Amino acid sequence: MKFAAFGRTVRALLPLCLTAIPAVSFADDGTLFIEEVTIVGERSDGSQITGAAQYLGPDDLEELVHADIQRIVRDLPGVSVQVEDGYGLRPNISIRGVATERSGRITLLEDNVLIAPAPYSAPSAYYFPTPGRMHAVEVVKGPAAITQGPYTIGGALNMISTPIPTSRQGNVLVEAGEDATYRVHATYGGTSDSGFGFLVETHQWQSDGFQDIDRSSGDTGLDVEDYTIKLGYTTADDRHAVELKLQYADQDSDQSYLGLTDTDFGGDAFRRYGLSALDNIHTEHEQQILRYQFNINENMSFTATAYNNEHERDWFKTEGIDFDGSNNAQELSRTSWSNVVNAVNTGSDLGGLTAAEMQAILDGADTLPGSIQIRSNAREYFSRGVQLGLAWSIESGNVSHDIEVGLRFHEDEEDRLQRNSSYHQENGQLVLDDLGLLGNAGNRIQEAEAMAFHIFDRIEFGNWVLTPGLRYEDIEQDRTRYETRNGRTTDPASRDPANLRDTRSNNTEVWLPGIGVLYSLNDNYTLVAGIHKGFTAPSNSPDVDEEEAINYELGIRHDSDNLSAEAIYFLSDYDNLLGECTASSGSDCTIGDAFNGDAATVQGIELMLQTTLASGAGYTMPLSFNYTYIDSEFDSDIADTDFFGDVTEGDPIPYIPEHQFSLTLGLEINKWTSYLSVNHVDEVCTRASCGTFEETDSATVLDFATHYAVNDNITVYSKIDNLTGEEDIMGRQPYGARPNKDRTASLGVRIAF
Repeated sequence: MKFAAFGRTVRALLPLCLTAIPAVSFADDGTLFIEEVTIVGERSDGSQITGAAQYLGPDDLEELVHADIQRIVRDLPGVSVQVEDGYGLRPNISIRGVATERSGRITLLEDNVLIAPAPYSAPSAYYFPTPGRMHAVEVVKGPAAITQGPYTIGGALNMISTPIPTSRQGNVLVEAGEDATYRVHATYGGTSDSGFGFLVETHQWQSDGFQDIDRSSGDTGLDVEDYTIKLGYTTADDRHAVELKLQYADQDSDQSYLGLTDTDFGGDAFRRYGLSALDNIHTEHEQQILRYQFNINENMSFTATAYNNEHERDWFKTEGIDFDGSNNAQELSRTSWSNVVNAVNTGSDLGGLTAAEMQAILDGADTLPGSIQIRSNAREYFSRGVQLGLAWSIESGNVSHDIEVGLRFHEDEEDRLQRNSSYHQENGQLVLDDLGLLGNAGNRIQEAEAMAFHIFDRIEFGNWVLTPGLRYEDIEQDRTRYETRNGRTTDPASRDPANLRDTRSNNTEVWLPGIGVLYSLNDNYTLVAGIHKGFTAPSNSPDVDEEEAINYELGIRHDSDNLSAEAIYFLSDYDNLLGECTASSGSDCTIGDAFNGDAATVQGIELMLQTTLASGAGYTMPLSFNYTYIDSEFDSDIADTDFFGDVTEGDPIPYIPEHQFSLTLGLEINKWTSYLSVNHVDEVCTRASCGTFEETDSATVLDFATHYAVNDNITVYSKIDNLTGEEDIMGRQPYGARPNKDRTASLGVRIAF
């Protein structure tokens, strides 16, 4: 355990403790439960939600024992994923057709607290909570997403951590699999009769990886350490409750942005070029959350939450090449590997070299000194704030109101201090030529301050439920860049005003109204409908408008003893589709710049069904199925841009599949339970133009798991991910074709005590 880092966590929390205090009450499942942690979850009957929302509880997560968030969320209709590393370490998740890249267009939460490294100023999810330690996962869409900004067009994804148990107990999961993959998840905690509760938890995950690097014995996997401590107290009268959460995660993974040409992918999908042998990302994340809840009376409660997230990461990775070797570590006039891969794919010349000569470099040919750029993408983030909530219930005659008012004061920051170093390839190995000045690849700070307010009312009368709501966001964003020059200062990365390069800012105020409607036709069928104004916070680029859309949904639900089904039609009418340049986009644009994509339309259908196909003496066959259809397109021509490319009206929005489905069939016989999951996703366009080599493969992936309950406290299991060993191009960004994870078998045991 990283005792020094955990000590910093405790010290960082002390001033926070002086300014705020949150909430616990006993849930029906016998755990100590923080009321405001879930958005919908176990607090309400899913059939009575005025909008689309899904909840995956502990039993759902245990079926296939996934530690990859991408495999978990594909069981949620309306959610799309762009696979990048095969493990979901930095997932690209979309809800209802918003941009997938780094999950930067959805509201990411852990325990209902913003969890992206810098949700406003740098929302790309270079940190993602460890899915293997989560108690539950939920997604909310439609008008209910108004309560969960700042990204309300697609919706919110909330991950719920392990709660403090009400009785003294512990759980240990141990798993071992191919590629030297090991995982341990252990928890222990309880609550005393006097109301004090505690939980200690760790999740350890490591693997050598499923890819092989040319001319290298290096790994391509991961090493993740995650630790959580929770302390809680509830007064004897249940009027006051407080909970403190401390969480620390350290991750080291040998991941690269460099993919493969199509020919090389066809030869060996799990190959990695030797040019990526040094690529590695190391991250550290610390979180402190302090919650307080005061039940004023039986109809009214007040909550306060103070939170602080700090994240540090350094992704050391190959960025590009300067063929003539004139580049050096102080400059960045290089050709990206994306252009090299595209040139080889199309047989084109680039930088004075033929496609064959560039292929030789990918295969290990010598290059000139100073020709290979490797960047230390070092960044530090913080995200902190206070959110206050007031909830009360009112009944007047046959009409009831459940009113929620929320206020959040938030600030976050991304601090880039990056270095370009130059190398060359010699005898198939990378050789350092110039370390470069600290700050030569990025010396800037971007920050945001935001105030958000929402009010939401659930009105019930007769067969009707109405949920009008209103959200307000006031956002101030700034960026300051500094120059780095040899000899200017004794510190080449100085933030002295004399080194100021430029500043820019962008301020936004927006009101976001919405309403949901539910009508119960009878005990089994309900109709739902809704409309709300959706919003995506813009970047600090001046003259770039916020992303806005008017969102509609209309659907029907069925709920009976053996069948739960839902069909929802949704439409997002974009006034302005926003594009933001990042390294992971693989686009030839200036990192941090944003682009107006003008009008666009996204519409589709979400279907969900859960039933028992058959049952008899000692066995049952549960079935769950979800299907999503999405039609996404630009509504106007856009002149050639560095981000969107040359867009013609009717072109598809990149990385949004038209058809996808997930089906899970179970067989439960006495002590045995087995589950087969079938997931299909259509090919997608990686650019609006969708030309040759700008499309992924359609993919159908099968996962299987079987469990045997030795007794009430011990269960053993085995599982196989990608059962049929499919090798498909799942993405082409940042720099070339990328595969899904290879077939991987694992054995595990779960012990409760």
